[in-house]
Amino acid sequence: MKILLKKAEIIDKTSPYHQQLKDILIVDGLIANIETDINDEDALIFEHENLMVSVGFVDTFTKIGEPGFEQNETFETAALAAQAGGFTRILMLPNTNPTISNQSQVNYINEKSKNLPVHIHSIGAISKNTEGKELAEMYDMFNHGAIAFSDGDLPVQSAALFLKALQYVNSFNGTLIQKPVENSFTKLGSMNEGIVSTQLGIAGIPSFAEILMIKRDIELLRYSNGRLHISGVSTIKGINLIHEAKKEGLNITCSVTPHHLLFCDEDLVNYDSNLKVNPPLRTKTEMMALRTAVVEGKIDCIASHHVPLHSDYKDCEFDKASFGMINLQTAFSVLQEVAPNLLITDIIDLFSHNARAIFNIPKNSIEVGEVAELTLFSTKDKFVLTKENNKSKSYNTSIFNRSLNGKILGTINKGKLFKN
Repeated sequence: MKILLKKAEIIDKTSPYHQQLKDILIVDGLIANIETDINDEDALIFEHENLMVSVGFVDTFTKIGEPGFEQNETFETAALAAQAGGFTRILMLPNTNPTISNQSQVNYINEKSKNLPVHIHSIGAISKNTEGKELAEMYDMFNHGAIAFSDGDLPVQSAALFLKALQYVNSFNGTLIQKPVENSFTKLGSMNEGIVSTQLGIAGIPSFAEILMIKRDIELLRYSNGRLHISGVSTIKGINLIHEAKKEGLNITCSVTPHHLLFCDEDLVNYDSNLKVNPPLRTKTEMMALRTAVVEGKIDCIASHHVPLHSDYKDCEFDKASFGMINLQTAFSVLQEVAPNLLITDIIDLFSHNARAIFNIPKNSIEVGEVAELTLFSTKDKFVLTKENNKSKSYNTSIFNRSLNGKILGTINKGKLFKN
């Protein structure tokens, strides 16, 4: 199959064509030619007035219901949502039923996802059944394709077990992913503890629940000399702790979510259960500080923390609703919205290059002979997510019908063009 991109601005710091306007010819999944003007009558042509192209986006924290919770999301609907959001690869959380805690489950994911428009990488569980009691078969999972290890929505609470995991994965240069949540505080709380939670009469989750977990894990990382990615940091103190650990030389990286950059606890005044997330939305001051941290380069990745939930889990009283919202289709546009002055090269680092480096994913530079795994987008067009163009099986988001800056136009992956 031949695909021809016309007049595309290439955004790829590793490419000799970086920030140049070029035609790109793709033949059977490989970049065959890059020139100022290419004509090929046999090619499927894609052109757009404001077309830009980068190495494919990677999401590092996606929850898929299947197997076990297909009412929330299936492999197919997750892949469609991810592709529509510009992602060519997603890292899937192990919180399924059964959990991804052995090689057979990794093999199952590999088989189920091989014909989908995105690559789905398994995040193997750190503990058996994500119960936090004993280590899962991490080495076997790694040998069968698990890209990293985490207990996902159930972050490891035992310091001893987490230390053992950090030490264990050192033998094969593996990476742990931890959501910074001290679970004892979330059993009672539903939102950030502060003035707004008091006004609304909702039990709160204090910010130090996150900070304590980050401090603990940094100490364990320092002792083990392992590799750690902390996903979904929601406090500026947490970001600064990680930043100082980086300067110390520890192998630590971090991500923030789109919703923590777009919303704050003040947005919960109408008890919108779609904004009930974990970690919770923090104060407006924290939200603005996180935006600044992104611009200052203290954040490595934007992680969707896409948690699809059937309406039964959200259409209820706020304190009884489940945590989570969908984000795959809107992540790029949200970042454009909240950080309009961020350089496009930095945006691509946050969505593509950094994640590929952290998790040892092929970089696929945009040059002749390389695999064509590309995201097509415009920074000038607007995007509006509606219930009609939503690709996820679930609808738990507060971004419907909101006009956002920046639009994903499509992807090229596995030798095919997928247009939005």
